[in-house]
Amino acid sequence: MEADLKALEDKLTQFIALYNRLKSENHSLRQELAQSQSDIRLLKEHLAEASNRLAALLEKLPDETP
Repeated sequence: MEADLKALEDKLTQFIALYNRLKSENHSLRQELAQSQSDIRLLKEHLAEASNRLAALLEKLPDETP
C-alpha cells in the first residue's frame, strides 16, 4: 500500500511538472503568435503602400503610343 501511494505521488509530481511546462510553453507560443500576427499586419501595410506608390509612378509614365 505504501509503495502504491509513493508511485501515485511520483506520477502526480510528474503530471504537475508536465502541466507547468506545457502551460509555460503555451504562453510562449501565444506570445510568438501575437508577434507574428503583428508582423504580418505591418508587412501587409508596407506592401499596400509600396503598391500604391508603384501605381502612382506608373500613372506618371508617358504613354508609349507613337
